Amino acid sequence: MKKYLLLSLFIAGFINATAQSKEDVKPFTKPKLVVGIVVDQMRYDYLVRFWDRYQDGGFKRMVNEGFNCKNNHFNYIPTYTAVGHASVYTGTTPNVHGVIGNNWYDKVADRMVYCTEDNNANSVGTTSDAGKMSPWRMESSTITDQLKLATVSKGKVIGVSVKDRGSILPAGHAADAAYWFHGSDEGVWITSDYYMEELPKWVKKFNKSNQAEKYKKVWNTLYDIDTYHQSLADKNAYEGPFKTQEAAVFPYDIPALWEKNGAFDLIKGVPFGNSLTADFAMAAIEGEDLGQDDITDFIAISFSSSDYVGHRFGVSAVETQDMYLRLDLDIERLLNYLDDKVGQGEYTVFLTSDHAAVEVPAYLEDLKIPGGYADSKGFRSNLDTFLKETYNSEDLVKNISNGQIFLNQERLKEIGITSKEIEDAIVNEIKNYKHVAQAYTGYAMRNQTFTRGIASKLQLGYNFNRSGDVLFVWEPGYLATSSRTGTSHGTGYAYDTHAPLLFFGKGINHGSTVKRTEIPDIANTIAALLGIAFPSGSNGEPISEALQLD
Repeated sequence: MKKYLLLSLFIAGFINATAQSKEDVKPFTKPKLVVGIVVDQMRYDYLVRFWDRYQDGGFKRMVNEGFNCKNNHFNYIPTYTAVGHASVYTGTTPNVHGVIGNNWYDKVADRMVYCTEDNNANSVGTTSDAGKMSPWRMESSTITDQLKLATVSKGKVIGVSVKDRGSILPAGHAADAAYWFHGSDEGVWITSDYYMEELPKWVKKFNKSNQAEKYKKVWNTLYDIDTYHQSLADKNAYEGPFKTQEAAVFPYDIPALWEKNGAFDLIKGVPFGNSLTADFAMAAIEGEDLGQDDITDFIAISFSSSDYVGHRFGVSAVETQDMYLRLDLDIERLLNYLDDKVGQGEYTVFLTSDHAAVEVPAYLEDLKIPGGYADSKGFRSNLDTFLKETYNSEDLVKNISNGQIFLNQERLKEIGITSKEIEDAIVNEIKNYKHVAQAYTGYAMRNQTFTRGIASKLQLGYNFNRSGDVLFVWEPGYLATSSRTGTSHGTGYAYDTHAPLLFFGKGINHGSTVKRTEIPDIANTIAALLGIAFPSGSNGEPISEALQLD
């Protein structure tokens, strides 16, 4: 009897195992909603420096329950906002996607152009020109575009940011909508007729609610200012005050500063801009019914106030710390909302940055750490003098911007000089200029292959049709500005390239890695998760450790 019982159990187990082996094991995960979060100007070390002050439901939740890429970097130059957002979502670098700066010199139009400006577009939601924008200058598809293709446009894609470029570029070319905040005296969320002819009812309702007006209030520290031990003293020489202020110190009386500092634009420059972004993002999820069916939707959210705060106050300011402690609460609020609205375990989030930032160079100088200020005006003056004396011409350079020199090709032809000849001469000249670390010709960028160091990063940022004829970089820790307060970014040094990368939610492993990951890996990781095609120009690799592949 026992033999028959054991035999029956064995057969039942075999049949069950065989049935399981024949189950449809899908090679993809379908979250109801993907949430892409870019925190403008966030350094990786902000996760570590403020860790003990964060609450449990924001950054800590994403780290403890998700996957943390601790050695994540931008692999190109320049590290600017538009370039970063484009690179995160296209899965490639500026040499392919073509967004080589926030603004850049257009060699055909012979003028500076803005990354998302579009004279063929019209504003929706405002009578100003703030809505004359579109993604048409971005030359490759995004992960959001690929989702639209994979779902034959049934999956919705929405972009949200107080900056137009922080919304438009992530949302991609085929988005249902991209919304950004128009400040000034209006304080409303707007878009472009590239996407629609009229704002949806839910956006009009949000604008009429005067939610932005509610943030016209005093900004004081979230906690006792004496507990902000991770930052410099509140009053120091490295921070820039708002107009009408004598010093950059707490509290900030936003109503009193309002008129002289751009009215509603002032909200962008304080942590309340991030809170307003979170408010609008949740309204978008509700208004568009995102994540409410089995077809994956995507919302791209960029928190931009961190960039404004960093530029004004610097890396080690109490203001910067307070901004991140408040953002932590906004992220917790967003995650809790997603749990309730979409369902815990039914959505996937990634969080990264578009670039990091350098310590205030004046602070580095005082600590005797290499860093300081480069003389960009002297650079141009010396170069003009050299070219005049060498070639007897004063109009050989048309533009210098984003660390690139654009030559007057028509003039070169007139005086019989090849571009390569003058490019070589300029490199040999400027390598002797104070605080110039490296310089390369456009010819070298086009005809050589660089695999390491600054040269490789310059090459990945070099677009064949849009970039300049000579490229140069300043020494580490140096900014080309006359201001000795606040910070900036744009280089290929670690302080600008090391950015957080967190994955969280459905289909994501719990853990971390110190293996180097790069910004173009993000879009391809999400594509691998969803089982959809990579963006058209992608050159990143999926981060397999972050994904639940079984």
